[in-house]
Amino acid sequence: MSDQAPAIDTTIPHSARVWNYWLGGKDNYPVDREAGEQFLKVFPGIAQLARSSRAFQERAVGHLAGEAGVRQFLDVGTGLPTHNNTHEIAQSVAPEARIVYVDNDPLVLTHARALLTSSPEGRTQYVHADLYEPELILEKAADLLDLDQPVGLMLMGVLGHVQEYEEAVSIVRRLLAGLPSGSYLTVSEGSNVHSVENAEAQGEYNESGAVPYVPRTPEQIGGYLEGLELVEPGLVSVTRWRPVLRGDGPPAEVDQYGGVGRKP
Repeated sequence: MSDQAPAIDTTIPHSARVWNYWLGGKDNYPVDREAGEQFLKVFPGIAQLARSSRAFQERAVGHLAGEAGVRQFLDVGTGLPTHNNTHEIAQSVAPEARIVYVDNDPLVLTHARALLTSSPEGRTQYVHADLYEPELILEKAADLLDLDQPVGLMLMGVLGHVQEYEEAVSIVRRLLAGLPSGSYLTVSEGSNVHSVENAEAQGEYNESGAVPYVPRTPEQIGGYLEGLELVEPGLVSVTRWRPVLRGDGPPAEVDQYGGVGRKP
């Protein structure tokens, strides 16, 4: 598969660019900003949800690179670079960490140089590939990663783009099958239990011409981690996965569930 990406389509919104807009980034187009604003009108909480999801990713990577001792990461569906990308968090803990990013968005390819900025001791690499080709992803990742040693697999908000749940589960299983014992899966996906407005806004977004996103129940999201040893506190709303506590009580739950599991 060639790393040459197709031309960027600026006539329909793209989830990575809309997400970038909600995070305060500048790598988006008018069509993305319009879709993002329409979503915000129906569900103003989506921007905070996006930030909460990103914060969960940062905490999970920090845990894996620190306490768990992971030195290799495979970030599939990475999206556009913002702040505190996977390699930045991992290499701030372990400068020798190696990271492979995978995405099929042509705009991500144009920003690959930003992703490839690495510590002198470590390395990063960008692979232009499709989520639906897990074996090819593993083959390309093996150019940089030692797949006989534990890998931190990151699937952050991408599985909802797979319309059939069984197919999404199959993709996860096939990726994990190529990784050794001691590897970890970190997953975060949109859910449908806390906000009617979020579900309504998602339905309107899916009718915009963009690639649809399917929110799933916490039980379905937990299915991606089936067979793995869950890291405490298990599968929870992303705001409640090892949060930095401020004030009284736990943070409010949001419609984004995440968890980390270790492959036995």
